[in-house]
Amino acid sequence: MTGFVGGCMCGKVRYRSEADPMAFVLCHCRECQYVSGGAAASVVVVPTAALSLTQGAVKGYSSVGENGKGVTRQFCPDCGTPMFSVLESNPDIKVLKAGTMDDASGLKPAMTLWTHSAQPWAHVDPGIPSFDKQPE
Repeated sequence: MTGFVGGCMCGKVRYRSEADPMAFVLCHCRECQYVSGGAAASVVVVPTAALSLTQGAVKGYSSVGENGKGVTRQFCPDCGTPMFSVLESNPDIKVLKAGTMDDASGLKPAMTLWTHSAQPWAHVDPGIPSFDKQPE
């Protein structure tokens, strides 16, 4: 079966992706550090059209990313779990936090982004492609 499901920590927000992940990425931009509460955000990219909420609703916070484009980060309004990012620069994809997937055990990072913002104590795996910023 293609696709996957997931949700927030309290279970009030649930989603389904009708498509498998297009990519699994580790992002070290400063904004992702805030959202993850750590060194990097572990994110999965899916087609926007393939992702739907099956339960609940999310709340959003919009800001401008390091690339100068708008980003709306969506989270559960009850427990605060970071869930999705909507990118002004690419409305055809949605970025979701890998930790919200019911089963993320099969994911393997394809790349690391925004390494110029990585904390000096953060591990950047030399075995996968890394980019100083967002690759074009």
